[in-house]
Amino acid sequence: MIISENNKPTIEDFRNLMQNTDKFLNDEASKNQDYFSQRTGTQLETDVFEALQKCAINTPFENTISLISGASFPDIVANKFYGIEVKSTIKNHWKSIGSSILESTRIPNVERIFLMFGKLGKPVTFKSRPYEECLSGISVTHYPRYQIDMELNAGETIFDKIGISYDELRRMDNPVIPVSRYYKSKLKSGESLWWAGDNEFEEASAPPIIRLWTTLTAEQKNYYTVQGYALFPEILSSSATKYQRYALWLAVHCSIVNTNIRDQFSAGGKIDIQTAQGIFRQMPAAFGRIKKNSKLIEETINNASESTLIENWKAKAISNNRIEQWCRCISRYTENQIKIYKMLCGIFDIMPIALS
Repeated sequence: MIISENNKPTIEDFRNLMQNTDKFLNDEASKNQDYFSQRTGTQLETDVFEALQKCAINTPFENTISLISGASFPDIVANKFYGIEVKSTIKNHWKSIGSSILESTRIPNVERIFLMFGKLGKPVTFKSRPYEECLSGISVTHYPRYQIDMELNAGETIFDKIGISYDELRRMDNPVIPVSRYYKSKLKSGESLWWAGDNEFEEASAPPIIRLWTTLTAEQKNYYTVQGYALFPEILSSSATKYQRYALWLAVHCSIVNTNIRDQFSAGGKIDIQTAQGIFRQMPAAFGRIKKNSKLIEETINNASESTLIENWKAKAISNNRIEQWCRCISRYTENQIKIYKMLCGIFDIMPIALS
């Protein structure tokens, strides 16, 4: 990272410094294509640092620029207030992956950052822009990181998309919240954000080891099946896609792959079910499993966060009687809503109300 220690220069002074450095580096690159095309990321930071030092002569930034080694953000600091992050690619485009949106390694007091980008595939070219003007979206490795596009048009940054400025987002305790909220709003059927939890205030966390469903114990299989009934009411519908959200949840949040989910929920044929509302004959065996596990289902629903239920049930709000609301959710995915609703209320021994 490079730092300047002069606290008097204006943003226009800094912009002029960057423009002059762009010109200097492009002039050097035109004469030394082979040299720059073979530079590593760390070596290029040194090249940019030395170019900045030369261009800072007889400017307010003279003798104020520092190269900061290591994982700090940004790579170069000028005047302890302005920063320069150095990125490069050997491909013939102006795109790369930037820093984490958390910016936990950001150098204190550095408020304005420019991105110096080197396109090192011949012809080698350099270009700089204000950092926040070239961040187009989010990519996720172990944590959400900015996508860089040096040719991004005005009004197309990730900050324009989420309706929050860069400075506002970076100062948030948890910048993942508005970012994940935006990307969740763009999800299509069958899609999920593996890096964002059901509760938008929590980062997703899954076991590090991926397991096949067939390796689970009977108790574990029953537990995850119950989670499916409790959180994904469409599982009891006749839709051809009824298992998709559950399958994604199982893989993303539990690190479990089940290649035959259908048998997990549909096996067993028809059975008679005795409830507090009477006997219901020739019902799918899935409702028998719900009756058998009613206490665990009730516990799962009552212990779940409100935001989790709102998202998974596709509800506007969660009522005080969560079990009755769940019975309504389930019944609305079935062909005989009134009968199924009455039976489920009987299983959980609650009084049914008129369905709207």
